[in-house]
Amino acid sequence: MNHQDRVAIITGSAQGIGTAIARNMSAEGAAVVIADLNGEGASEVAESLPNALPVTVDTSSEDQVGALVDATIERFGKVDVLVNNAAIVPFTEWDDVDFAEWRRIMSVNLDGVFLTSRAVYPHMRDAGYGRIVNIASNAFVAGTPNLAHYVASKGGVVGFTRALATELGRYGITVNAVAPGLTETEGTVASPHAQAFDFVQSLQAIPRRAMAVDIAPAVSFLASEEAAWVTGSLLVVDGGHTRH
Repeated sequence: MNHQDRVAIITGSAQGIGTAIARNMSAEGAAVVIADLNGEGASEVAESLPNALPVTVDTSSEDQVGALVDATIERFGKVDVLVNNAAIVPFTEWDDVDFAEWRRIMSVNLDGVFLTSRAVYPHMRDAGYGRIVNIASNAFVAGTPNLAHYVASKGGVVGFTRALATELGRYGITVNAVAPGLTETEGTVASPHAQAFDFVQSLQAIPRRAMAVDIAPAVSFLASEEAAWVTGSLLVVDGGHTRH
């Protein structure tokens, strides 16, 4: 894909899939905003790229999201692409999911997608161009155990993607979602999810462990001009774990 002269905000990009997306898009010519709650990690990633801006942001905060978009416009003058990757991936049995835990997951995984999309929308509308790519999960398709609130949040992301595509298509803005499967990242390797890799791999059509770089090209395509006629879609990128 060619992202020359495009400006992309990628949330949750201080590590894992978000970093892989940022590196991919940067290599294809985009200026990238490394937006993450981990400000130190965001700075480290940004320093390794030719044209990148690190921004510390809690995507569940309306004020901080507004400041993120303002910083992007001040530095680059526009925003062409938003990749909503920031998320909390819990591992919590249903008996232990109380309302506070439910809201913690929803505030980042779903509220954050709304807040960032709403904040970039006026700039994309006025430009007559925009690409919003939301990172969902194949857990929404599979109904994975110990993730009820996470699955619900990602189901909300899929529904929001479809509805927002309908709202924004008239302005030249596409909205799509990518649903990765279990992917090896710093976060998953350090969590209880690491114990599931062998089992998940046995269910995949492609029998190997997914890496973050496997997800980035799908996002890059949906964020590109070549995907102008694709909107409201969910692209599952899980090595054939779930087949449609």
